[in-house]
Amino acid sequence: MRAGRVTLVLAVAGLVAAGCGGSSGKAAGGGNPGPVQHPASLVGDVGHNDEFLISLKDPSGAPIRNLAAGTYQVKVDDESGIHNFHLTGSGVNKLTSVSGTGSQTWTVNFSPGTYTFLCDTHPTQMKSKFTVS
Repeated sequence: MRAGRVTLVLAVAGLVAAGCGGSSGKAAGGGNPGPVQHPASLVGDVGHNDEFLISLKDPSGAPIRNLAAGTYQVKVDDESGIHNFHLTGSGVNKLTSVSGTGSQTWTVNFSPGTYTFLCDTHPTQMKSKFTVS
């Protein structure tokens, strides 16, 4: 009976840990960001159904973690009037409005370094980073 309780506690702890945070597409923090990605374009998404989720992916849906330096088209779908999508890094400062919704396409030149995307009204809950190599 005791082993069953330990297993249940560990299972619940695992579910709680998995559910923490509000972002998808998290970049490696301090570790190896993985192989360099060379997508044709990037897709940003924020606030679908007013959820506290923000992401930056390639067109196939893979999260951006280690992007090859260069110029990309970034299509951002801002689906919420309570969130925005704000992309910053070396020479980059692009954002959608908090109250507005819709799609925008930006041409962005990424230089090597670390970039952040976040919701300005919920920066501790909706924030992620990626590396440009």
